[in-house]
Amino acid sequence: MIGRVNHVAIAVPDVEAASAIWQASLGADCSQPQDLPEHGVRLVFVTAPNAKIELMEPLGDVSPIKSFLRRNPDGGIHHICYEVDDILAARDRLVGEGARVLGNGTPRTGAHGNPVLFLHPKDFCGTLIELEEVKG
Repeated sequence: MIGRVNHVAIAVPDVEAASAIWQASLGADCSQPQDLPEHGVRLVFVTAPNAKIELMEPLGDVSPIKSFLRRNPDGGIHHICYEVDDILAARDRLVGEGARVLGNGTPRTGAHGNPVLFLHPKDFCGTLIELEEVKG
């Protein structure tokens, strides 16, 4: 059901500072910062040959990243995103098997303009999983 890893998301206190470190130390190709107010994050994508790294900081007072950074002030891996062909079919299958979808279960538009859903970390060995529908 799952496809390739689309990205690994890392919560950071400051995406511009983190991006500068990735560029200077690792020679990474980093995007410009992008605000996603509907998700409560500001992010930068680091492009690697086989996947992307998403650096994200809180945006707004209700950002889900704020609570993560309170527990992990220096940042850390927040979630792994897998590509799926049909997000609704994937959701229905997972829910049928007992997995919990976060939110109301309706896909939202993610940073790449594609539908995304998040799966409860307690159902996946403590790892927050994002599913992103990618066609083609």
